[in-house]
Amino acid sequence: MLAILDREIKAYFQSPLGYVFVGVMFLFTGYFFFAYNLYGNTTDMRGIFSTLFTVVLFLIPILTMRLMSEDKKLKTDQLLLTAPVSRASLVLGKYLSAVCVYLLSIMSTMVAAVVISRLAEPEWPVIFSHFIGLFLLGITLIAICLFLSSLTESQVIAAICGFAASFFLMLIDTLSPVISLPFVKKILEGLSFQNRYTSFTLGILNVTDIIFFLSITFLFLCLAVGALEKRRWS
Repeated sequence: MLAILDREIKAYFQSPLGYVFVGVMFLFTGYFFFAYNLYGNTTDMRGIFSTLFTVVLFLIPILTMRLMSEDKKLKTDQLLLTAPVSRASLVLGKYLSAVCVYLLSIMSTMVAAVVISRLAEPEWPVIFSHFIGLFLLGITLIAICLFLSSLTESQVIAAICGFAASFFLMLIDTLSPVISLPFVKKILEGLSFQNRYTSFTLGILNVTDIIFFLSITFLFLCLAVGALEKRRWS
């Protein structure tokens, strides 16, 4: 798994993708930090983290689009499938490489927090809660988009499917208020990433929300492993 992880991280930074992703995240964070905190003269970082929800939704598919589809297109997946490494280790190696790049990109929020601390005393427990929520959101979306990437050899199609999944997650929040059936509305509210994420931006570490994100992550990682197994025997 470590060999796969090392290979994939190097692939990110031997191409512009890793630098562009990290740079764009820093750019958005810097802009919202200026708009909400410096210009608004506040130490409350809730505005930054709330806005980054949408940014992450639509940037993650770009980060993950090549993870599985590129190997299928180049036919190097056959070498990986016959290598003495388990399918789970292969998926985890690729998954963790994207998580590492994502973690590096969201460190921009902590840079902003440090800048704030030079001007006033920020609420560090609340900021760490924000950060944990943003991290959990990202790793869950990476797992979803990794699975979608495993279904095609086209990076473009993988990215489009990721964007579609992100749009669906946003659509849940718009559908829930107009649904009249109580049980359907309850299901949609339970699946809403926005509702789960909002509690973190309020400084609340809800165990139920943490379990939700980790469960969805585990589910889609298992589906990605299953997709690899199916390809192996097909």
